[in-house]
Amino acid sequence: MTHKIAVVGAGLIGRAWAIVFARAGLEVRLFDIDIQQLDQVRGLIDESLDDLKSAGLIEAPSQVASRIAVEVDLTVALAGVGYVQECGPENVAAKQALYTQLEAVCDAHTILASSTSGIVASHFSGHLRHPERCLVAHPVNPPYLIPLVEVVPGPRTSSTVVERTLALMRKVRQEPILVRKEVQGFVLNRLQGALLNEALRLYRDGYVSAEDLDKTVKHGLGLRWSFMGPFETIDLNAPNGVVDYAGRYGPLYYDVDTQRSEANPWAAPTLERLEQERREVLPVHQLLDRQAWRDRHLMALMAHKQRMAN
Repeated sequence: MTHKIAVVGAGLIGRAWAIVFARAGLEVRLFDIDIQQLDQVRGLIDESLDDLKSAGLIEAPSQVASRIAVEVDLTVALAGVGYVQECGPENVAAKQALYTQLEAVCDAHTILASSTSGIVASHFSGHLRHPERCLVAHPVNPPYLIPLVEVVPGPRTSSTVVERTLALMRKVRQEPILVRKEVQGFVLNRLQGALLNEALRLYRDGYVSAEDLDKTVKHGLGLRWSFMGPFETIDLNAPNGVVDYAGRYGPLYYDVDTQRSEANPWAAPTLERLEQERREVLPVHQLLDRQAWRDRHLMALMAHKQRMAN
């Protein structure tokens, strides 16, 4: 695959993808239709790179930045690239129109991958002449700190495109998983959604405060989940592994699952009460500072995991 990558969309996810590819030594062309967005993108990328250096995750921010070119012309941005990471709006019609443009100006071999959080590839590529080159490569925000990428082919995506995409993700030090067939929300957001739905039900029905619910994850489940998944967790939590665990606790989990209310856990009264509790803990004007705090902690965690892996 060529060493040239195009990132279409210079928002939060697009900037983060540009860092991922440039950090790995690839030449990146970053395009956005919004000129105002492009005017500020260089400074925002430099800030992120300086933070990564401070955390010990990169050594030379200027070298990484030098590999990222900001382009105002889509044809120039896509000329000669082997892979396009699209980071446009979460809207099917908008993506269909964008992919028509991408196909019209890119090379025949170019892979077109979407960062979408839940729209399957067949919904925005089915009208193209070559839908076999299209798939989803859904990151976790920000991908330069959280390496998981969900690679989700459509029913007409070629196996060669899937393998090339998986290989590229490994090359740029991401951790790709293959979602074997299309499903709304893919894997990560379906898992996250299941936890959020149950968290909102427990909060709505008065079993726990918002603060204590968060404590349950960050001081409990989250500690294990930072280095192992749920299947390995249960495999290690019974003397004889998964089947032993299922025999001990499966009936409890199944019974709890049958008790869940069909009522929408995302109803307005629940969210309004949750909003009030969260704003008492963290006023709106402090959200940006807290997001920066989160990213610094993620950087420290990633640096620790890298040390432990060596």
